[in-house]
Amino acid sequence: MIAGYLRVSTGRQHLANQKEEILRYAAKKQINVDCWVTETVSGKKNEKDRKLGQLLRKLKPGDTLIVTEISRLSRTLTEIMEIMAKCLRKNITLCTTKEGYTFDDSINSKVLCFAFGLVAEIERNLISMRTKEALALRKANGVVLGRRKGSCTKLNILENNLDEVREMLLAHHTVLEICRHFGISRETFNRFRRSHQEISSLMSENTPRIRIRP
Repeated sequence: MIAGYLRVSTGRQHLANQKEEILRYAAKKQINVDCWVTETVSGKKNEKDRKLGQLLRKLKPGDTLIVTEISRLSRTLTEIMEIMAKCLRKNITLCTTKEGYTFDDSINSKVLCFAFGLVAEIERNLISMRTKEALALRKANGVVLGRRKGSCTKLNILENNLDEVREMLLAHHTVLEICRHFGISRETFNRFRRSHQEISSLMSENTPRIRIRP
């Protein structure tokens, strides 16, 4: 069986262009495409969770998979290598129309796969190195790494409910009651209060009923 795989990241892109290119390739090679698999999905999504994964499980030894370019398989070189390796293990021929690659059981294909694998390994190492260097630089500049207590996620709860917090203060609810109501800590509330002068003013007016940590 010969299968054509078409993928775009957004609905604004056109699958028809890819199909026409694969049809021209098939006519040139004098072969017929038996089935088409199309999907609109990000290439960052894991192959197993896409129609591509279903197609690879369906293909048998001796079958052929055609794509317009190798980046249609995935947006990461590491996963592209995994897909290529899967095709080789199952004896599935992988062809790309634009680059003109043909990955099969030949020695040339295996050498090319080795070259891709080497590049993928270098890419992983470079990403890891850049990440470590960036973290080291931030740490050297005094940036506290990791998730802070009273995180921005909790703080956003108050930001998104500013009107309700204001109403609760006007109704003389205590800070403890407000914290319990929104499921946040006093520290988070204090951070929120410091960034909103109006909230601080309301609390000053209601000092007899509202007590907070200094």
